[in-house]
Amino acid sequence: MIVTVPSLAVVQTLASAGVDWLVLDLEHASVGPEILHGMIAATAGTQTTPLVRLPWSHPWQAKLPLDLGAMGIVFPMVCPRQDAENAVRAVKYPPEGGRLWGPFYAPMRWSMPMPDYIASANANVLTIATIEDPVGVQNIDAIVDTPGLDLAFIGPGDLAMSLGVAGQFEHPAFLQAVDTAEKAILRSKVALGGVARTPDQARQMMQRGYRALVFGFDWSLLQRSALEFIGKACG
Repeated sequence: MIVTVPSLAVVQTLASAGVDWLVLDLEHASVGPEILHGMIAATAGTQTTPLVRLPWSHPWQAKLPLDLGAMGIVFPMVCPRQDAENAVRAVKYPPEGGRLWGPFYAPMRWSMPMPDYIASANANVLTIATIEDPVGVQNIDAIVDTPGLDLAFIGPGDLAMSLGVAGQFEHPAFLQAVDTAEKAILRSKVALGGVARTPDQARQMMQRGYRALVFGFDWSLLQRSALEFIGKACG
């Protein structure tokens, strides 16, 4: 689930539902640093892993979410391998990367002393690349061969848009691009992620080897539930 509503209550509600992870969205939502801190903290005491999607694949933007306790960073529009390499470097402390010291609040979210957090962060914080452009599909083998990359996520909305077939998820060009990306990711050591619009599609995707699935957005879930209730009550 991708969380766009800047609300601790929304995060608490979704986390209590038992989801494995939530993506707190900085790319398309009005989530600022202060509320982001609270949203990350609101997952404490649950099995939900807080991930943060950056506005763009600028490595410096990962620093604050990590120091606030994010357990993974989602980098959008990863196209050349250099994007993936920069992402890994932004997430990991030296010598594996170039993350700067300053995790004042992350150890609290992880419920551990700061030295333990520093020692374990490189092995536990996820680096996630989003493949959502034809250039990324063309370079997919090189991208997933990047040491330290944990998950490659196929983003259907922007992928279809960038192919010139926005919203046409059955278009041959879109299906071919997804097939190419899927096969390359499954051949690699990187986990495969994507978007499932229905429970049936989710089951099919898991059978194909998907390890991480987004089921939708918080705003969409709220809207659909309200519309369904109103339609049944007043229709």
